[in-house]
Formats: sequence, structure tokens, C-alpha cells
Amino acid sequence: MSNDSIEFDVFIEGDQYTIYVDHADIKQGMGFFATMDRDMDRGWRMGPEYVHEPDLLQRSQIVAERLMLALESDNLSLKVAMAAYIAWRIPDIRELHIDTSGDPSLTEIIT
Repeated sequence: MSNDSIEFDVFIEGDQYTIYVDHADIKQGMGFFATMDRDMDRGWRMGPEYVHEPDLLQRSQIVAERLMLALESDNLSLKVAMAAYIAWRIPDIRELHIDTSGDPSLTEIIT
């Protein structure tokens, strides 16, 4: 890992992925991230509950679910975008344990 990137491990049902996010990817994604935040500003269903104003952690948990889908479908552009959003929001992230039950609030982020 260099000073120009953020590295973290993603765990999904026993599988482990090491993610590298370049700061350039974060900078390039800022417009897209603003759109994502506007969407989440309207609220989001997190498992059985509807969260009217997701906070920083909840937004990252929501995006983690999309990252999981990108990893499972080998969608590189979506993977880069979702990982960059999470690294931007939580730059000291070390591990991301994605819950697969459909409740993003159960996803654990370790810094």
C-alpha cells in the first residue's frame, strides 16, 4: 500500500477480498458520491427499519451492500466506485464485514 491509496479487507461469508483505493479514484468519484448522498438524504430502508436521515456509518453500511454485489458479479467499475465512497467516508477503515441477511445495519466496519 502506498500513501496514495487506502487498503482494507472485505469479508463476506468466509470470503476475503483486499481492496485498494487510490486517492485519485476518490477525487474522480466526488460528483457521483454527491448524487449517492442526495439519494440517501431522502432516507433508506435498513433491514426492517426505515432510517430517515442515515448518518456516516449507516451510509457506509448501505454502500457496503452495493460493494458486495459488485464483488460477487465481478463488476470492476462498481467495485471501484463503492470502495472509493467507503474509503472517502471512513479513511481509517481496516476491515469491512458485510452482512448478507439484507440488513445493512448488521455490517461491521473496523477502523
